[in-house]
Amino acid sequence: MEDQIRAFVDFLEAEQNASPETVRNYRSDLRQLASFLHASEQRAGLLQASDVTTEHIRTYLHWLDRKGEKAASLARKLACLRSFYRFLVREGVVQSNPTEGLKSPKLPRLLPRVLTKDDAGALMDFPTGQSSLSLRDRALLETLYSTGARVSEAVGINIGDLSLAEGLIHLRGKGRKERVVPIGDLALHAIRAYRKSLQPSAISHQLSAPVFLNHRGGRITTRSVARIVAQYSRLLAGGAVSPHALRHSFATHLLDEGADLRSIQEMLGHASLSTTQKYTHLAADQLAAVYDRAHPRARPSGVSVTRKDHKPS
Repeated sequence: MEDQIRAFVDFLEAEQNASPETVRNYRSDLRQLASFLHASEQRAGLLQASDVTTEHIRTYLHWLDRKGEKAASLARKLACLRSFYRFLVREGVVQSNPTEGLKSPKLPRLLPRVLTKDDAGALMDFPTGQSSLSLRDRALLETLYSTGARVSEAVGINIGDLSLAEGLIHLRGKGRKERVVPIGDLALHAIRAYRKSLQPSAISHQLSAPVFLNHRGGRITTRSVARIVAQYSRLLAGGAVSPHALRHSFATHLLDEGADLRSIQEMLGHASLSTTQKYTHLAADQLAAVYDRAHPRARPSGVSVTRKDHKPS
């Protein structure tokens, strides 16, 4: 099965423009399935993807569930297997997709954490000092919050993607989809300050050169950005957040200030408006919390009310 896994990974990288994290997770998930099948005595001969049946995959998922895998992890692994077998069917390696008919586990509806506007502002100010690394960290935080970019999109920003005079930035998203979004003056100022702080030997004016560098002068990685965001966000009252929380905060704060969903959809690069609509839920929850705290007749004296989830209309 390893040859087929390798071919699928090559497809993800070359044709789907999948992020390094996605490629790493899918490779790991597929190898875990192969190891499970090969370790099982009665299935020791299953070396090819074409030997795998729906019952094998169902048994594998049941084994993961007994191990205590979370529903989100099970859903991701099944999604990986679906993509893998769709690819193999398309390539003529297998005749049918054994994942058809298998239902993903029902996931709890978890709303993403969103920073308050004050916390977002404080986070931008945490990197202090004039060293190139401190200035880089601030520029990264400002860019993530100013554009709503995914972390993989942020690390992929090149010199040629910045239109400083127009206040625009070119982002390359999932599945080779590209978009141009506004970037705020504070983020642009932070990027300029960071680039000016670099040693001349570290600066490349080639359009394909990365904007954000690691300490060795190469392109920064998604893992490094996650560590940077966690490092500074630990100083917030609510504790550390992921880079994706800045994307959620970007969208929610825009909605709070009156931006329409279609515009937010375009800026986030969502294929479907329904994906963007979760932010109406977030905004409604925040408004309800403010109302409950502030309005004198929101609830009877001494009574605590837990509001039901609001569904986007």
